[in-house]
Amino acid sequence: MNLAGFPILSLITWLPLAGVFYIATLKGEEATIACHARKAALFTSLVPLALGIWLWSQFNTTVAGFQFNEAYAWLPGLAVTYKVGIDGISLVLVLLTLFITPIAILSSHGVTSRVRAFFSAVLLLESFTVAMFTATDFLVFYVFFEAVLLPMYLLIGVWGGPKRIYAALKFFLFTLFGSLFMLVALVWIWRNLGTTDIATLLHTAIPASAQMWLFVAFLVAFGVKAAVWPLHTWLPDAYGEAPIPGTILLAAVLSKMGAYGFLRFAVPMLPNAVQQAEPLMFTLGVVAVIYISLVALAQTDVKRLIAYSSVAHMGVIIIGIFTFTVEGIEGALVQMLSHGLIIAGLFVATGVLASRGEGLAMNRLGGLARNMPGFAVLLMLFSLANMGLPGTSGFIGEILVIVGALKVNFWVSLLGGAGMVLGCAYMLVMVRAVLFDKHSSAAIAAFTDLKAHEYAALVPLAVLVLWVGIYPASFTHLLDAPVAALVQTHTAALAAHTQLAMVFSK
Repeated sequence: MNLAGFPILSLITWLPLAGVFYIATLKGEEATIACHARKAALFTSLVPLALGIWLWSQFNTTVAGFQFNEAYAWLPGLAVTYKVGIDGISLVLVLLTLFITPIAILSSHGVTSRVRAFFSAVLLLESFTVAMFTATDFLVFYVFFEAVLLPMYLLIGVWGGPKRIYAALKFFLFTLFGSLFMLVALVWIWRNLGTTDIATLLHTAIPASAQMWLFVAFLVAFGVKAAVWPLHTWLPDAYGEAPIPGTILLAAVLSKMGAYGFLRFAVPMLPNAVQQAEPLMFTLGVVAVIYISLVALAQTDVKRLIAYSSVAHMGVIIIGIFTFTVEGIEGALVQMLSHGLIIAGLFVATGVLASRGEGLAMNRLGGLARNMPGFAVLLMLFSLANMGLPGTSGFIGEILVIVGALKVNFWVSLLGGAGMVLGCAYMLVMVRAVLFDKHSSAAIAAFTDLKAHEYAALVPLAVLVLWVGIYPASFTHLLDAPVAALVQTHTAALAAHTQLAMVFSK
């Protein structure tokens, strides 16, 4: 039994399935089923959130390793155990997942068909995502890394826009192709190292000759999920065609799976390879920040502009991870949390616009600050946070990444920081077009302000964006110990390799 005295992580992970089973039993008129399914899904997602907050309060921030560990026999003949646990890194992402899921459910009022199946898919996605972030066995991680594809594929393909089938297939094929590379890496590790336990692998020396090949496999697998340029081309289509709740989950949570994979596997397990690949990863990150920001600036559709903005911010995260500094990695993790909150807020706002029925083309909107003041305030807050305004969560992550990069390479820091300037450009273009230009039609002038469920989705996100921006220590203290241990392990492994190389050279 773990520190909680009961299997807290299993409860958080699998409680959403109770909601799935309950929703499956609902009977009656379609409208009645839809109403009860929405309420059941919301309640079922709030209970794990409450447990997650309690877990946060009990977490020991001075410990770098995994806590609240659980282990259950799974494949004893193959020496594989279902193992879960959390450190500060995974706790932050679990909390993000638990918080974003109710927000997505609150934003689902536009879903009117197959409502029972829709909420079942959302709850399954929550369970599989939490299971992946808490897995402490590589095989268990891989299983749930793959499992999230199915509910997300359904969310895009069944409830998406006109090109939903194309977008869903593209998303599925890209991510499945990338995961095949990770499967090859998993099999190699299993056969040659004799274990899939992550804690053991972190302290197992992998031959330098194999590290680069393993890194290439991880780069493809995690790079697709993190939408690293040029593996990002599935993302604009998926974001553009997915229903708003699906887009929120995809952008705020699932896009973090790839970055988490780099931190959990590539950086600690393959120190020599990632050090050699550092210039490549910096290049990919800088290209994403600058080139994709320019692409975002050229967009005329609100949703696609925000989608490309998401890719640009993931470039900042990649830069931070591969600085191998405490500031850079902590900045990347804070940016992951911040990006999840901000991008969710922006897509909820996009859903508000879409629900009013006049489309998302910026030239068809305008002047909404006059008749939608509550919406205008919240959209402005999320837009400013996306630009990295001091006092918001967007500033904390980006400034830490820039400081971390400055310790390694001045030009990477400078070019990565250019994303803040370009971010200001495309976000201000969007804000001006949506809020401050003249009304494009009488229908736009008749838009009503936010409804109760829209406030319920946007206000908590806004509060957290300000909370992280004003008091970041409430989250960064979770990261201090594991990030310091990660950097120390990486540095020590490189030093040992250098000494060994010097011995052989003599």
